[in-house]
Amino acid sequence: MSMKVNKHAVRLILITGATLLLAGCTLLPKEEEALKPPLIKPVKENFELYEVKKGNITRKVNVSGTFRSSRTTNYYYKESGQRLAALKVKLGDTVKPGDILAELEVGDIETRLAIQKLNVEKAQIASMQAQQADPGQELTLRIKKIDIEAAQLQLSALQTQLEKTKLKAATGGVVTYVTEAKQGSLIDAFQSLVTLSDPTEVQLVYESGDINSLFGIEVGMKVEVKLNNSATIIEGKVLQTPSSAPSTDNKAQAERNTKTIIVGVPKETEGAQIGAYGDMTIIVEKRDNVIIIPRSGLRSYLGRDYVQVLNGESRKEIDVEKGLVTPTEVEIRTGLNEGQHVILNN
Repeated sequence: MSMKVNKHAVRLILITGATLLLAGCTLLPKEEEALKPPLIKPVKENFELYEVKKGNITRKVNVSGTFRSSRTTNYYYKESGQRLAALKVKLGDTVKPGDILAELEVGDIETRLAIQKLNVEKAQIASMQAQQADPGQELTLRIKKIDIEAAQLQLSALQTQLEKTKLKAATGGVVTYVTEAKQGSLIDAFQSLVTLSDPTEVQLVYESGDINSLFGIEVGMKVEVKLNNSATIIEGKVLQTPSSAPSTDNKAQAERNTKTIIVGVPKETEGAQIGAYGDMTIIVEKRDNVIIIPRSGLRSYLGRDYVQVLNGESRKEIDVEKGLVTPTEVEIRTGLNEGQHVILNN
């Protein structure tokens, strides 16, 4: 059976389908147009600049020292094997010549000394009796005199022995050291028990923990000294440095000398006494009318010293030769001229 297709109906279906398609398209959401990227202005780099100029630069050493006597005497016994009886002084005591500093145990020396005094007297009496009994017996009288001399020699030896147990001050001074040995301790020969210091001969002493910090300090350099935070400045002078210290067989002293400077001040300076302290400023090096920049402007890498200068709106590296360096400034010997602008490290 054949079917006739109505052309009019087909046309109507096609028109209807097309209309539906168009309607469907209008129901879909419209895509938003892509936003254009914002225009970003390049950020201008900010530099911290320093204008190169000439000036004076000084390297100083600022330390604080303690006043010590330049004339000290150590007191000790010259024989070993005896025991300490008592220390008669303490730190800070002022002593006079002849004062007893320490004593050793005397044992029976005092008893033997008393007996020997009686023996001397006894020998003297016997001599007198012999002379009265027979003045003409020269040999007998000579023997009696010998007995007296022998007894006196023994007495003198015991007195010396007793005297050796007492450690006496040969000069006056202040006690700046006392041994920690206690009563009854065995004493070795030449073991320092007491140190006396002359309070009229004082010096400022500074012992550094860093040997390099004393580099460049020489004997004779002037030193500004402020005593005990006083506003008054006293002019001192470097008397000893590690390089000028005298040689010594004492290893401990030799080690101290390698990191010690000694500064002298005028005699009888008010406040300059043993134990006081003074702030010292020593001018080690000074350069006048030279190119100077802040330390933060100098850059170093693998042994190369250089700076960055502003060239237009960009950086430019320039090799330089540094000279005197302080904690805050550095001398530039070559590479920079006045008026240039150095970029500082942030």
